[in-house]
Amino acid sequence: MSKIVVIGSSNTDLIAKVQEFPKAGETIKGVSYLQAMGGKGANQALAAHRLGGDVKFVTSLGKDSNGINSLEYFKRERLEASLSYIAENVPSGVAMIWVDKKGENSIVIIPGANDELSSGYIHEIEKEILEADLIVLQMEIPYDTVKTVCNIAYENNKRVLLNVAPARKLDTDIIQKIDILVVNETEAETISGEIIEHIGEDGVVDKLLALGVKTVVLTLGKRGCILKNDQIYLQIPAFMVDTVDTTGAGDTFCGALAAELSKGHGWNEALEFASAAAAICVTRMGAQPSIPTETEVRIFLKNITITH
Repeated sequence: MSKIVVIGSSNTDLIAKVQEFPKAGETIKGVSYLQAMGGKGANQALAAHRLGGDVKFVTSLGKDSNGINSLEYFKRERLEASLSYIAENVPSGVAMIWVDKKGENSIVIIPGANDELSSGYIHEIEKEILEADLIVLQMEIPYDTVKTVCNIAYENNKRVLLNVAPARKLDTDIIQKIDILVVNETEAETISGEIIEHIGEDGVVDKLLALGVKTVVLTLGKRGCILKNDQIYLQIPAFMVDTVDTTGAGDTFCGALAAELSKGHGWNEALEFASAAAAICVTRMGAQPSIPTETEVRIFLKNITITH
């Protein structure tokens, strides 16, 4: 099995479940409250780990109670996070999340220590990063840090999976160093400068490939996902489940995809596994509490096969 390094954010999620999102100036009564570990980097690292990958996680935390709790949590989960940067006099990241009765979410992130994960620190731990075969990144850490990791990976023939979430524009030279670009519709439009309604999903994927990405995975929520590179084109349908909370579904998908690819599985099998993991995730509350184990996903897929 090849090794995975996930470099990204870690947050403490404060989750309020509501019937409807409040309007400006409105006070409403919530349904329930949950505090859980989150952050796109931590979500994807834990997903890849729980789903059978050999994972190291690099993040940045403060010396506050949230930071201490996060490190203890990673130890309990047996997620290797000893390379993480501990920031002085900066609080750990926090996300405030509202989830409505349809399972849709609205999120405010205060990055805190996540903004301290610098290019300088990446160079300090470069040797450990290069022990990995696949490097997984998102956009909740400084953009310069993401660029630095992509440059190091490219110079050393290491594969990069970049999930451009939250959405933002990318420099052309970085796009050309990405092996696997995982984006939803909004993220694809932001990077390509095109509108899916005008040129279609395949048109946007082709534009991203033309910019230099080797493989594009476009996630379409309940409609599944599309994968395209210079050799194959795949459309993978989503699994129909009762949605409780969509928080962390995209991260679970990315972590699951990384884990399956690290085991040498092909694109079709890896995407089906990732879609199943994301489907299980949305049936539960919270980001990390909802990430399934590899065994749960295998059982889910087996039962789906039997019913079909």
